[in-house]
Amino acid sequence: MTLLLLLIIYLAFISLGLPDSLLGAAWPVMQQELGAPLEMAGLLFMVIAGGTIVSSLLSGRIIARFGTGTVTFFSGLLTAGALLGFYLAPSVVWLFVFAIPLGLGAGAVDTALNNYVALHYKAHHMSWLHSFWGVGATLGPIIMAQFISGQQLWRNGYLTISIIQFALAAVLLFSLPLWKKNSAASPDEAVPEESHVKPLQIKGVKLAMLSFLFYCGAEATVGLWGSSYLVNVKELSAAEAAQWVSLYWGGLTAGRFLTGFITFKLNNLTLIRYGQIIALAGAALMLLPLPLPFTLVGFVVIGFGLAPIFPSMLHETPARFGKTHSQTIMGYQMAVAYTGSTLLPPLLGFVASQTSIAVFPCFIAVCAVGMYVCSERLNGVVRQKNVGIGR
Repeated sequence: MTLLLLLIIYLAFISLGLPDSLLGAAWPVMQQELGAPLEMAGLLFMVIAGGTIVSSLLSGRIIARFGTGTVTFFSGLLTAGALLGFYLAPSVVWLFVFAIPLGLGAGAVDTALNNYVALHYKAHHMSWLHSFWGVGATLGPIIMAQFISGQQLWRNGYLTISIIQFALAAVLLFSLPLWKKNSAASPDEAVPEESHVKPLQIKGVKLAMLSFLFYCGAEATVGLWGSSYLVNVKELSAAEAAQWVSLYWGGLTAGRFLTGFITFKLNNLTLIRYGQIIALAGAALMLLPLPLPFTLVGFVVIGFGLAPIFPSMLHETPARFGKTHSQTIMGYQMAVAYTGSTLLPPLLGFVASQTSIAVFPCFIAVCAVGMYVCSERLNGVVRQKNVGIGR
């Protein structure tokens, strides 16, 4: 039964990744049909991210009230309905309307499943779970491409993804008894000494949130501005630059799959530290005045370095802060993570517009250093707390 539920969670994470890259893939065609300006995609993305942040912050109370299975089902239903709305939208205004439930659904299910896996499954499942998100994020544009190549039927692409999401929602509906049975078989252990403390008052929580901010800022910035840096500074063609950025995402996805096996030998804290050091090494390859091949390899190295960090930090949440508040803290972490991926890439864009896109490697290095410093300080706080408890 536990294995069956785990398979359902894996399917849910593939579906979670499917819509994430649809807008970017379809926007050139959508923009033309709807008569919208180019920058409107950025505003739509921010509305989706805003809904995700809000639902992540509220997820702790909602999941405590209704349970992980129920919240996951309704979130999937909400996402499927929002994608259907994109298919039917007669104008850009309606895209903004449906962007709100799309973000709300994604944030709730993301937070719910991450905490559930952190509490009930081993670290390797968390890494593999996030590599399956990468599978979904990769399949989304591939599905959309089948419809927009030639006939430009972007609406049918959204309809197809919506049907897949409705099918998953049906699976989640029939699996609700399984969620309840599995939770009853492995109840969460409370942490009495922290039960009266508000989550944000627990030592180290703010450092953890900052780590997520810097991580997601680095990950999203490389994905958004990597091609522009390679084209404008390293003078690659747009096609070559896109290929190297795709290798960055490939390194991230493959790295998470491999991390699942490495977790049998190394713990989360070691994986986080090594990942940060490798990511810094990748940024150094781009910063130093080295030949072009070193810069290109730097993209792949950064992808491999970032791979274990996010799932390992998520899985470590109950161990760091206790199971009583892990769901709420997980929501805070996810909200700050989405904030980082929403605000830091535009920040680099603003800085680059005032200076040059050549600042790109410096920006990535600053994010990597900030993440490393916050993470190491957090480890010190947790060690000190554990020593205090041991006394």
